[in-house]
Amino acid sequence: MSLRTALAWHRPLMIVGLACVALVPLGLVGMLVDPRVLLGAPIWLKPVKFAVSIAIFCVTWAWLYAQLRERRGRAPLAFAAGTVAAVALAIEMVVLVVQAGRGTTSHFNMTTPLDSTLWAVMGGSIVVAWLVTLWLTAALFGLRGLDPARSLAIRAGAVIALVGMALGFLMTGPTPDQLSDFQGIVGAHTVGPPDGGPGLAVVGWSTVGGDLRIPHFVGMHALQLLPLLLIGLELAAARVAVLADPRVRRDLVATATAGYAALLALLTWQALRGQPLLAPDAWTAAAFGVLVIGVVAGAVLALRRQAVPVSRSGRDGR
Repeated sequence: MSLRTALAWHRPLMIVGLACVALVPLGLVGMLVDPRVLLGAPIWLKPVKFAVSIAIFCVTWAWLYAQLRERRGRAPLAFAAGTVAAVALAIEMVVLVVQAGRGTTSHFNMTTPLDSTLWAVMGGSIVVAWLVTLWLTAALFGLRGLDPARSLAIRAGAVIALVGMALGFLMTGPTPDQLSDFQGIVGAHTVGPPDGGPGLAVVGWSTVGGDLRIPHFVGMHALQLLPLLLIGLELAAARVAVLADPRVRRDLVATATAGYAALLALLTWQALRGQPLLAPDAWTAAAFGVLVIGVVAGAVLALRRQAVPVSRSGRDGR
């Protein structure tokens, strides 16, 4: 597939996605030449992470729009929604880069009038992006003629991704410490300790408290992971006989969807209770164990499904 073909999926989304791809190496160079650190991380790390995430979002939705157009013909409202999403995400990326260049935070920052304005612009762009993504997700339910497993993977992935995006709004409320001693910051990624403490490498998720970025991240990328699972099943069907049955693939995708949704709920519950991802309490660990058992059992039941044979009389009409 050529770049020209990919650009034809949805040009505005693809342009923003490719611009974010180009920003990644620039941000990595910035991390090498700019020694500044913000909240315990290199100052250009956050723009790099967001550039990767936005690029994935844009390319995925551009491809989905192409599927929509292929099966439903011209879809001007869907194209317009994708264009609005592209502009909103571009605005968010610009604010991130500007604030990193200024040496300050982009999210939750109301320290100065300029910081407040930029945060308001970013927050507004995020809300707009979520609303048009909601519209695009609804449009996916109008797709017809897809394999049942593929249809489920795309629609469920989009819905869970929409929930994951919405979970980001949990970070925007003031913490008790911010209410008692306002220092210009309203909102936080971490539940319990303040932002900027010890965290996992690269992603920076807190290792001493809950972190709402975890369910936010996991939820958003259901849009890629569930369809990728489906593609893997389709490719494996050529070698694994049981996967050639479309009902088996559908049931496996349904099991994965239920497990993914339950995992997202569990991660959100864990984060809101102030627990680090890698240090769950007994209740969280037990819930995760039940989740794993349920997913495995569902997969086993799906794989044990046997295609209903067509009788001789059914074939020859007798």
